[in-house]
Amino acid sequence: MDDALQALRDAVAGAQLPLQTPDAPVARRHRAQLQAQLEDYVMPRASSLEAPLLAVVGGSTGAGKSTLVNALVGDRVATTGALRPTTRDPLLIHHPSDATWFVRPRVLPHLARVQGATVPDEGTGAVVRLLETERVGPGLALLDAPDIDSVVDANRALAGQLLAAADLWIFVTTAHRYADAVPWDLLRDAARRDAVVAVVLDRIPAAVLAEVSDDLAGMLRAEGLAQAPLFLLTETELDARGMLPEGAVDDLAAWLRHLTDDASARADVARQTLHGAVRGAAGGATQLADAVDAQQHLARDLHQRIEAAYDTSDLLATLADGALLRGEVLSRWQDFVGTGEFFRSVEQKVGRARDRVTAFLTGRPQPAQKVEEAIGHGVHVVLVDQANTAAERAYRAFSTEPAGRALLNEHPGHALEAADAGFADRAAEQIRAWQHFLLELVQHEGQDKRTTARIMAFGVNGVAVVLMVVAFASTGGLIGAEVAIAGGTAVVAQKLLEAIFGDQAVRRLAERAREDLHSRVQALFLQEQQRFSALVPEAGTVADSAAALRAAAAGAIAAVDATGRS
Repeated sequence: MDDALQALRDAVAGAQLPLQTPDAPVARRHRAQLQAQLEDYVMPRASSLEAPLLAVVGGSTGAGKSTLVNALVGDRVATTGALRPTTRDPLLIHHPSDATWFVRPRVLPHLARVQGATVPDEGTGAVVRLLETERVGPGLALLDAPDIDSVVDANRALAGQLLAAADLWIFVTTAHRYADAVPWDLLRDAARRDAVVAVVLDRIPAAVLAEVSDDLAGMLRAEGLAQAPLFLLTETELDARGMLPEGAVDDLAAWLRHLTDDASARADVARQTLHGAVRGAAGGATQLADAVDAQQHLARDLHQRIEAAYDTSDLLATLADGALLRGEVLSRWQDFVGTGEFFRSVEQKVGRARDRVTAFLTGRPQPAQKVEEAIGHGVHVVLVDQANTAAERAYRAFSTEPAGRALLNEHPGHALEAADAGFADRAAEQIRAWQHFLLELVQHEGQDKRTTARIMAFGVNGVAVVLMVVAFASTGGLIGAEVAIAGGTAVVAQKLLEAIFGDQAVRRLAERAREDLHSRVQALFLQEQQRFSALVPEAGTVADSAAALRAAAAGAIAAVDATGRS
């Protein structure tokens, strides 16, 4: 069983709950409580069924828990008084022969140990005070816990943690407060876990003893605790030391001795509570997995929103739809190939023999650098504008979701509403790299002497510029006369390249030019997208966490069932 419980503990500790969903705070508390119970009680008890039983005395404020502990011990060892809360640091009372079980952190490993009968209750809540006394028999330790409804939050949390670490629960309530909600929440939890429970009804006015005790017994039956013994303490005066009259708790003391008379009896009690606790923890892990599932669904949704905001398919279409072949690019292109009249003349003759186009290539065109710069500038403007738009869309998508807003608030120093400050420089660098790639592509393609001669006649840079134009060679996005001009530009560029390389090679070159540009654009925007993606856990990681919880819960139940059959 130890391996199964370790797996359950690891799965609970690893439960992924990073997003601020409406139920996340409750789920995180639940995770902490499950982990504490597994570490404080379940795992230590499973590895040592022969260890002494730990009976936690818990109850509401002023119920008389410490007074009851003093009566069971037969000495005033626990602090009592009118001030509330009285018990703040838990007091663990054990027989000297059982010291080794409690001095070392076998149970409640997160609490430091302080020993000695005269140690004051400092109220730090971070220690458990240990007291050795032969007034408590071997095999059973009593733990006086803080109030379960304390006005101090830390005390309430500690009381719940201590009750979860108990083999045996002794609930103390009064005739005036036995129907309070808080104790019954814990008692129902005890019933669900099949824990061994005793209930002490304290300070009962003699006139209503039968009426109140019958009512409480009925409530216990209704909540599945019919087997829990009920011990009654009528109103009585305490002596000068604050002690109950001698014999007042004899029935409870006798019941405790019966449970702990021998090792076999103690093991039966421990096993019953342990198995119930394991089943309860497994059920809690399954509930935790449901909360993790909700986190997974939200994480996936946020990632989809980010991906939609940074989807570059429209952008890549924009770059290839001819819209760049307008304005300054058109002007520089015409300057490059010659006058407008000559440009139109060439356009009219593109269907003629290739040697006519080749003869054109042997002319002395203007430098290509200005066309290259105009194209680069156009692409850069489109990329920067799209990056700002994508960031705005992603930011808006996060802002409409409470968990998304929480993630943004966790990173107030990030200017996520717009593109990263370094994006423009990175985009310019990639555009230059793309243009250099086209130069190398042209040089690599011109392997035979004839092709090399044509390239050299026109200039490597010039051919690369023509290839850039062909890469943006459709007419979508243009209006009016620009369609005819850009269309002519594309056709001329296409024919010029075909004259150098041949039509099949041109198609291959243009495709490689577009693919390289697309990959660079996608890489740029993926880097931008990571600014948002990094804020959100991976849905797959969260899903693995939920699957691990369910598998570990099933493994723990199987281990309990196997132990029960053996």
